[in-house]
Amino acid sequence: MKQFNLTPVMGKRLIAKGMAQHPDVQRVLQKGTLLIVAGTTNGYVAEEILTALGQAEGFSRVGFRRGVTVAQGAKLPKAELAGDVVIVDGQWQPGKTVFDVAESLKAGDVVLKGGNAFDPYGQAAVQIGHPQGGTIMAIVPAVIGRRVQLIVPIGLEKRIFDDIHSLAQRVNNPATDGPRLMPLPGEIFTELDAIQLLTGAEAILIAGGGIFGAEGSAWIGVSGTEEQVAAAAELIKSVAGEPPCEV
Repeated sequence: MKQFNLTPVMGKRLIAKGMAQHPDVQRVLQKGTLLIVAGTTNGYVAEEILTALGQAEGFSRVGFRRGVTVAQGAKLPKAELAGDVVIVDGQWQPGKTVFDVAESLKAGDVVLKGGNAFDPYGQAAVQIGHPQGGTIMAIVPAVIGRRVQLIVPIGLEKRIFDDIHSLAQRVNNPATDGPRLMPLPGEIFTELDAIQLLTGAEAILIAGGGIFGAEGSAWIGVSGTEEQVAAAAELIKSVAGEPPCEV
């Protein structure tokens, strides 16, 4: 086993590289609709996928977000959301949003939606600030009602200890202040999944945290054949220079 430290922004890029090669993403890019819902991690995902398609011109991660979390006292730069990323049969449809296409999604289509928490049981959730539930309420009918596939690209810094549904019951209680919590009916995809998909190596979480830019980072252990571990080392090295996410 070889150990590596991943900062959250390295993780975003790593997840994006993995999502671009995910078998279900590759499949739906051939035929069907891929919906990438705006979010900071999904900005990296959209960037990698559109670049692979040769259609990245005109896309910017700046403003590709809705609700975000920033440090106390920090001021978020103003930016306009140009739309979510909708790709139909491998062709990007600029300017469209989740609300434009949600009702037309069907079985075989894929939605990528970020989350704010995931538990040890592989369950994810998103925080809700909008009084009508936000974008997830447009997606759930397609996922539950028409078997559209939902994948949740989510970084290791968002891991929690308790069961998502138990937390949602407490957080959504009328006596609780702050954002609500909505469990997501989809599969999670973390940095560990990206490493395994792209290199064949097994990656496990060992420790976390740090200072001087390593706040929220994850120590991971990578094991496998000599070739797999070497490939993972090169992959991690390729994202090591990723600048801070300030979009």
